[in-house]
Amino acid sequence: MNSLMGLIFFVIPLLGCSFVGWHVWMILPFGNVYKAVILGLMILAFLCIFFNFFIGLDGLPTIVARIFYEIGYSSLFILLYLFMLFLLADVARWIGILPREYLHASGVGSLVVLLLIVGIFTYGNLHYYNKVKVPIALKSSKRLKQPVKMVMVSDIHLGYHNTRTDLAKWVDMINAEKPDYVLIAGDIVDFSVVPLLRADMAKEFRRLQAPVFACLGNHDYYAGEPNSEKFYRDAGIKLLRDATIDLENGITLIGRDDRTNKRRKPLKDLMSGVDRNNYLILLDHQPYHLEDAERNGVDFQFSGHTHDGQVWPVNWIEKAIYEDSYGPLMKGRTFYYVSSGLGIWGGKFRIGTQSEYCVVTIE
Repeated sequence: MNSLMGLIFFVIPLLGCSFVGWHVWMILPFGNVYKAVILGLMILAFLCIFFNFFIGLDGLPTIVARIFYEIGYSSLFILLYLFMLFLLADVARWIGILPREYLHASGVGSLVVLLLIVGIFTYGNLHYYNKVKVPIALKSSKRLKQPVKMVMVSDIHLGYHNTRTDLAKWVDMINAEKPDYVLIAGDIVDFSVVPLLRADMAKEFRRLQAPVFACLGNHDYYAGEPNSEKFYRDAGIKLLRDATIDLENGITLIGRDDRTNKRRKPLKDLMSGVDRNNYLILLDHQPYHLEDAERNGVDFQFSGHTHDGQVWPVNWIEKAIYEDSYGPLMKGRTFYYVSSGLGIWGGKFRIGTQSEYCVVTIE
């Protein structure tokens, strides 16, 4: 079964790339040499992804590694949109809306495709940098000593693309809210802690003016769980790995280890010693089996992981996979919020989705 799935995930992208490559070859109004050069550059850009995965970037100078990362993962999204554009053009040609000459050795057709791609991804990049504040006001029947204000984020994905400069802006943004606590629902690290250590990003986290608590995400495991855990400590972040902590004002935080760890504790075991009179907040990176939180009396679960698909129409696929792929949900007496993430992995594009941080007040 695993070999079949691996074959499917190899064959489908290969067929998609072949489809795009054929249409690019057909639409370009140049000679074969120029076409070959353009297609060759596209193939090299796409192959950067495999270089990132199978060879790795940590041995390269940071600026070179960042170029490989940005080109490789950006090409993945661009190929997706080229595939959709050419597929739409083929359908338009088949039903007689689009003349065939616009898809064959056409300067006009090539220019339209180029302008569409540049326009879409320029917008997507600019939209990524617009961090949306999501206010969440919760009222509790449980007695709190005083109202609490928290900033909650997920999926920061620091690495070769989200840099210390980005992090510094986000820290300033969080501090401006003057929260009592900062909660992070996993994936602080993208694929490696090396660029974080080179840039001393832990120093930026230590500028946060409120206590910081976090759970691990799957990317923290990809970077090597011991490496990520050490970075969290150096950054002054209290990591909750299948652990709980009581805050001063009648709130208990429960942090689950990521489900990448097949030996993580069941939620019911974590809840066994918890004071049920407290307001219970669960940090669990991946929003699977949401019924567990409801069944165990959690008041509020905060998750991330999905990125809301990052770009349309991937967010539609996410909606089919998860009970709650993005946004708020109420199940019984448990409130859930799945964040689309403050950062992003891969190319810095948000198309049909948003990057966000949540400002949560509980009273």
